[in-house]
Amino acid sequence: MRPDPETGVAEAPMRKAKSFVSVVLLVGGLAGGVGRTQVGRGPVVDLSYPFSAETVFWPTEERGFVLENVHRGYTERGYYYTANRFCTAEHGGTHVDAPIHFSEGRWTVDAIPLDRLIGPGVVVDVSDRAAADRDYRVRVEDFLRWEKRHGRIPTGAIVLIRTGFGRYWPDRIRYLGTDRRGPEAVAELHFPGLHPEAARWLVERRRIRAVGIDTASIDYGPSTQFESHVVLAEHNVPVFENVANLDRLPARGFTVVALPMKIEGGSGGPLRIVALLGR
Repeated sequence: MRPDPETGVAEAPMRKAKSFVSVVLLVGGLAGGVGRTQVGRGPVVDLSYPFSAETVFWPTEERGFVLENVHRGYTERGYYYTANRFCTAEHGGTHVDAPIHFSEGRWTVDAIPLDRLIGPGVVVDVSDRAAADRDYRVRVEDFLRWEKRHGRIPTGAIVLIRTGFGRYWPDRIRYLGTDRRGPEAVAELHFPGLHPEAARWLVERRRIRAVGIDTASIDYGPSTQFESHVVLAEHNVPVFENVANLDRLPARGFTVVALPMKIEGGSGGPLRIVALLGR
């Protein structure tokens, strides 16, 4: 392995993500205990928030998530039956931004190849800096600092950025910086994001396959041009936003599986994302 000229550390070889995984579910059976789910060798961490009336959406989205019951109860034939219908915007809660969201002609959500949604994950923790500055933008130096401690970010990695703002979910004021709604509220947004120069570094120097963050946008709250979105979208890099439970993951050594609702022609959609530890 050749050392990286920027960090002086060698790049660990990347394991190719398997297309098919043999799934074994082991659920704890102690009465009153909490079940533990495993897939293969290690536990699974759910990185998605549930969709509900509390789900955080961009201030311009007025309705949020709406669940309407169609039927609940026993039928005339004696069996129990429940069914609902729901309405939601593409971009709210834990969701994916498809590249077409900010770049014409790039992948829609249904066109994103599965091998861009499954891969080795790393968590880059900048929560100390974000705690001191709500408008912090993650820089190249943050990634280089991480690499000096944990080794080079593998080619084809899914990079998850932990700002620590997940602890505020679903408190809109603490999470977004404002509880107001409507276009005028966008100017009041304050939360961390990724600096566009760092976004370009990730796609051009580390050739990542996807990136996620535990805030409402990969661009920081005060952004008006959404430069990081544009950089990532132009390179067909999917973006995962409002990612949960990043504090439960190690810095590396896990696999991310991020499967969005397959909306034909969609610019994004609700995302169920999990981390498989120990691989």
